[in-house]
Amino acid sequence: MAMKDGMNAFERAIKRIFDVVCSFLGLVVLSPLFLVIFVVQLAQRHKGGAIFSQKRIGYKGRTFRIYKFRTMYAGSESDGEPKLAVKDDERLTRVGKFLREYHLDELPQLYNVLIGDMSFVGPRPEREYFIDKIREKNPDYDYVFLMRPGLTSKATIYNGYTDTMEKMLVRLEMDLDYLQNRSLWVDIKIIATTALYIIGGKKF
Repeated sequence: MAMKDGMNAFERAIKRIFDVVCSFLGLVVLSPLFLVIFVVQLAQRHKGGAIFSQKRIGYKGRTFRIYKFRTMYAGSESDGEPKLAVKDDERLTRVGKFLREYHLDELPQLYNVLIGDMSFVGPRPEREYFIDKIREKNPDYDYVFLMRPGLTSKATIYNGYTDTMEKMLVRLEMDLDYLQNRSLWVDIKIIATTALYIIGGKKF
């Protein structure tokens, strides 16, 4: 049985307008913070540069490049085998650990939101390698492609780091529930909760 999107076409249009306006304002207002992080990153003199990009699968199954501030040493997957990031990953740089802890590494994704690759609220985008692994357990993953991936989600807040297949499957169930029940009001609550958690120093 096909899953129904909880948002109608009008709500999705409003959501997109919100994404464009707020991501643009965010990039402008936070530009000094971007500069500080960029300079600190360069001062570490780690290989790979301050910005990290990686291919992810997003809306309608399309491949896009997600942008983050670098948090791991370059070549952390030099053996060619994709690895899940864990909370206290030994591959994290000293600055990267701080950025991860306060979710500052995600800030460059405001650009992804601005150009339409992502939204403020939606399922976190995954790599094709792990999507294939999840599909083996639950083929309903394809419904995730009905939504733009997001900076935050219920799964991001309440399921934490998806460092195991079990957590990935729980995340999928939460993302599918969001698809069927999402609304502009639900998005506002998720954004507000995420902001309060970050400001309050609550780890997730």
